[in-house]
Amino acid sequence: MSLSRIVMRLARNPGTEFAGGDDHRGYTLTAPLTADGYLDEAAYAQQKAECTVRRFAPDEDAAEGRLARKGSVWFFDYDEGDTADDEPFYRLGDHRFAIGEYVTVTDDDGRPLTYKVMEVQAV
Repeated sequence: MSLSRIVMRLARNPGTEFAGGDDHRGYTLTAPLTADGYLDEAAYAQQKAECTVRRFAPDEDAAEGRLARKGSVWFFDYDEGDTADDEPFYRLGDHRFAIGEYVTVTDDDGRPLTYKVMEVQAV
């Protein structure tokens, strides 16, 4: 069970200020993946403490957090004691983390934004 480093960058999001995308905004995620690129739930249960996330953008300080799960819902948690900062995913367990795939994350304003998987490397 090895972990992967996944880099996602903001893709084109028509109807928002990011209509053309933004390579300087995104996430770096460390998580266990199955051989075909999906989140490995069994490995996650054993490696939760090592499953981290870093949100980056040019106009804000980087936010460090962890990949978390409640029931079937996956989210990024930046403060364990505060649920207001959680960033949920749309069906994250169904997403394949492979270069060129897309993942939707709900931002602080509650709007879904699409990110493109740009890198996947074993760590």
